[in-house]
Amino acid sequence: MTKKSVKKVSFIKYVKAIWILFFSGVIFVSFMFLLVSKGVFGDLPSFEELESPEISFASEIISSDGKTIGRYAYENRTPATFDELPKSLVDAIVATEDKRYFEHSGIDAQGFARAILSLGSKGGGSTITQQLAKLLFTGRSKNLGEILIQKMKEWVISVKLERQYTKQEIITMYLNKFDFIYNATGIKSASRIYFGKNVKNLSIEESAVFASMLKNPWYYNPKRESSKARTLKRRNLVMSLMQSSGYLNEKQLKDLKKLPLKIKYSPESHSDGNITYFRNYLQKYMKKWISDNPKTNGEKHKLFSDGLKIYTTIDSRMQKYAYESVNEHMTNLQRIFFKEQKKNKTAPFYDLKEKEIDNIMLRSMKNSDRWRRLRKNGVSSSDIEKSFFKERKMKLFSWKGDIDTLMTPYDSIRYYKHFIHSSLISIEPQTGEVKAWVGGINYKKFQFDNVVTGKRQVGSTFKPFVYASVIDQLNISPCKKFSRARYTISKEKYGMKENWSPRNSGGNYEGEMTLQQAIANSVNTISAQMIDMVGPATVVRLAKRAGIKSHIPEVVSIALGTVELSLYEMVSAYSSFANKGLRKAPIVVTKIEDKNGVVLSRFGSDSNEVLSKESAYVVLDLLKGVTKFGSGSRLRSSAANYRDSCATGYPYEFKNPIAGKTGTTQNQSDGWFMGMVPNLVTGVWAGAEDRAVHFEGIYYGQGATMALPTWAIYMRKCYADSSLNISDQDFERPENLNVRIDCDDDINLSTQENGSSDSDYIEFE
Repeated sequence: MTKKSVKKVSFIKYVKAIWILFFSGVIFVSFMFLLVSKGVFGDLPSFEELESPEISFASEIISSDGKTIGRYAYENRTPATFDELPKSLVDAIVATEDKRYFEHSGIDAQGFARAILSLGSKGGGSTITQQLAKLLFTGRSKNLGEILIQKMKEWVISVKLERQYTKQEIITMYLNKFDFIYNATGIKSASRIYFGKNVKNLSIEESAVFASMLKNPWYYNPKRESSKARTLKRRNLVMSLMQSSGYLNEKQLKDLKKLPLKIKYSPESHSDGNITYFRNYLQKYMKKWISDNPKTNGEKHKLFSDGLKIYTTIDSRMQKYAYESVNEHMTNLQRIFFKEQKKNKTAPFYDLKEKEIDNIMLRSMKNSDRWRRLRKNGVSSSDIEKSFFKERKMKLFSWKGDIDTLMTPYDSIRYYKHFIHSSLISIEPQTGEVKAWVGGINYKKFQFDNVVTGKRQVGSTFKPFVYASVIDQLNISPCKKFSRARYTISKEKYGMKENWSPRNSGGNYEGEMTLQQAIANSVNTISAQMIDMVGPATVVRLAKRAGIKSHIPEVVSIALGTVELSLYEMVSAYSSFANKGLRKAPIVVTKIEDKNGVVLSRFGSDSNEVLSKESAYVVLDLLKGVTKFGSGSRLRSSAANYRDSCATGYPYEFKNPIAGKTGTTQNQSDGWFMGMVPNLVTGVWAGAEDRAVHFEGIYYGQGATMALPTWAIYMRKCYADSSLNISDQDFERPENLNVRIDCDDDINLSTQENGSSDSDYIEFE
C-alpha cells in the first residue's frame, strides 16, 4: 500500500471518529436532556407551577389620597405590567442581555456557540428566558457537575416557559423577580428606591443603569461610592449597545453619554418613614381580617407575599404634617427637659427614693432584649445583671442625630428614661376615618405605640364627659353660675371609704363662675358638683356610648380624670361632640383588593347616638371657651412675649372657632390637648415612659405646654394646605336651641397670666 493510500485510509478513519464522537455527543446530550426532562436529576416545575410561578409580591398600604405609604413584604416587590415598562428599558435589556430575544424559542444556539468558542469572553450564552428560569426554579449550583445539570434544567424550563408565556410576559416576570438589592426587589420597587419615580417614567439613561445592574447588582450599583465610576462606564456601554442595535442614533448616544450618573435614593424599610406606628397597628388589623376572610379555596391570604392592596383612611399629607409637628415640638421640649435635669440629683426621676429608682431600673433591665437573650442562653440572673455594667460601643438616639459612644447598657437605659414621648391621632368626625397617626417619637428606638396601646391618666380632658352628662340629663345652661367654694361629697353617698373633697389649683375658692368659665379654667370644685348632680354611673354610661372601651370605675374621682385611657379612645369619644352627638366608630381601612385589583372587602363605620345634637353643641360651645380665655387661650396669642417661646411655638394666632381641652395629671406626668374644628378632631398626648419622670414645675409640665403646641403646629400646616379643605368655620348651631349659651364672654375669671399658667391638673384629698 502506497503512502498516499495509507494517508487516505487514516483520514477516513479520522473523519469517521469525529462523526462517531459528534453523534455520540448528540445522543449523550439528548439522552441527558431526556433524563432531565423526566426529573431524574430532580423535579422540574409542573404545568401548574409554570402557569403560576411562585413570586412573592409586597402588599401595599395606600393612603386616602392615592399614595403608596407602606408595604408588607418578605421581599419589597410590587408587580409591574409590561405596559408600565418604558420602551427604553426593554430595548436596553434586549440589546445588552439577549439581542435575539424576540427571535429564539428560549435557547439561543448562536449565542451559546459564541460563548463556548470565546470561553465566555464575549458574554454568556444564557437568554433572558434562561435567566428567568434560573431565578424562578433552578437556584445556584456548587460544583461543575451540578452546574451542567442546572444548565440543562434551565434549557428545558426555558422551552416550557416560551410555550407557556409571551415574550412580553417573560421579560416582565424577569424584571419583577430580579433583586436589585437595598430592599429593591423587582423593577417597580427599584425605580422608586433608586430614582424616586414610577417605572414608566424612567429615562433612557436610567433604564441603562438598570440594564447594567442585571449583570451584577452589587458590582454595578449606582448608590455605592466605590462602584459609581464603573456603573457609569457600564451604563455608557449599555447605551452604545443600544445604538449598535438601532435603538438610539449617534447624536442621542453622544448626548446621553455626557449625562452624569444621578440617583434619588429613597430607602424603604419597615422602620423608616412617617407611617411606622400605624403600619404596625395595621398589621395586627390585617392579621384578624386574614383569619376571618379565607380565600374561596379555604387557604389564608398571605400579607407578606400575596400583593394585597390595602386602601386606608390615612391622608399622606396630614400624616406628614403630624409626623413633622411631633418632631418639631418634641425636639425643643426635650432640650428644655435635658437642661432642667442638670440640676436634678436623681435625674431623670423626681419624688423617688434611691431604692425605688433601683427597682425601676432592674425592672427595665429584665424587660430588655439583652436580658431575654442572655436568659435564653442559660446565663444566670446575677451574671446578666453584671453585664449591664460593662461598657460597650453603642449608638444612641438624639434629636440632633444618632450618637456613637462608649456606655454601659445600664446607663443607656437611664439615658432613654429622660425622653419625653408624644403621640397624635386625627379623626374626621363625620366618617370616623382616621387621617393621621403618630404613635411615638422614633419607631427604631421606641416601638411602644402611645396612640392605641398606651393608657395614661387623662386629667381634665375627661371633664367634658361630666359636663355633657349634666347638660344632656338636666338641660343646664352654660351660663348658670356655681360657687368655687370647697365641695365635699360624703363617703356614704357612693359607698366610699372616706369623704371626697377636691382642691382647686392655686387654692382659689372664692366667688362664682359660669359653667363656661369653670371648664375653661378646669375648676375642680365645680367638676365635683357636676358629677354629684348626675352620679358617676351616668357619666360612665355616656363615655361608653361615646366609644370608650376601657374600664371606667364608677367613682366620683373620674370627674378630675383619674381614669387611664388611650389617646385613640379619647379622640374617638370627642368626635361625637363634633358630629352633633352621633358617634362614628373609627375606621382605618376602606377596602382591600387582591393583586389583580379584585375587591375582597369593603368597610364602613358603625354609628350610634351618644347625646342629643343640642347637648353636643352646648358642649362644643363650652369647649370653645377653653381656647378663648382658658387653659388653651395661647392658641390665640399674637405676640411672642412668653418665656422660652421657641419651646412652645408662640405665637399661633388662630382666629377661627376651636373647641378644645387641655389636661395635666398629678405631678405633671402627662400632658394632653384635645382640639376640634367642624371636620377634624385631633388629640395629642405627651409624657415620659415612667410617671416619675416629668418636669419639676407646672409651667413646662402642663398640657398647654407639653401637648397643645404640637396640635397648633399640626393645624397650621393643615390650614396652609388648601387641598385638605380643613374647616375654619364655626360649628353648625342646631335650630330651635332652647338652652342659653350667649354668656357674658367679657367676664374673664381666668387664673392665667398671659396664658402662662394652667389650672387643669389633678389635685384632690
